[in-house]
Amino acid sequence: MSNTPIELKGSSFTLSVVHLHDAHPEVIRKALEEKIAQAPAFLKNAPVVVNVAGLDGSINWQQLHQTFVDSGLHLVGISGCQDDALKAEISRAGLALLTEGKASAPRAAKPAEAPVAPQAPTPRTRLIDLPVRSGQRIYAPDADLVVTSHVSAGAELIADGNIHVYGTMRGRALAGASGDKEAQIFSTNLAAELVSIAGVYWLSDQIPAEFYNKAARLRLADGALTVQPLN
Repeated sequence: MSNTPIELKGSSFTLSVVHLHDAHPEVIRKALEEKIAQAPAFLKNAPVVVNVAGLDGSINWQQLHQTFVDSGLHLVGISGCQDDALKAEISRAGLALLTEGKASAPRAAKPAEAPVAPQAPTPRTRLIDLPVRSGQRIYAPDADLVVTSHVSAGAELIADGNIHVYGTMRGRALAGASGDKEAQIFSTNLAAELVSIAGVYWLSDQIPAEFYNKAARLRLADGALTVQPLN
């Protein structure tokens, strides 16, 4: 047993990011209520990050925070803020400042270096050979996710790449979680509670009836989800 009462360890989580384009609390509240009503099982009581890169002018941070609380969401922190004065305001409001993982600061050019021998590529597939039970969440960062068994209702698959399920898919499948619009979902028996690619999602009742409980392939076309038979 450790002699210290706590341990500090690094970890990673997948969070939804709400990009704001309007700072009026009432406008935000109505928009949040509409989104939550569309997918209550997915969004109700969900932790979220708010990206304010699209906002101009002053922001009442306390009101903004309260708007998300009143909508039933848990505001983890604020991202997308580049102005030092605004960062100070956010900190004074008691909100966390976050940097989204895909963003990176410009780097100064480096002098040319001698070429090095190529390294073997990092494996880009996470393979799960066991059934995924209700309440389980499996994430494949920067990789495809392959499940060779069934996925129960209440389970969640998340991948930055594609998702393959060689069994009945009854849970939630979120491919392209980091924003990859080329990601796809493949299932030999599609009966999912929710499917999502790069944040564009369908609930179970939005899956066309002719593809339900069938082998199917989902992808984005012109920004909208599409489904076709899996041959």
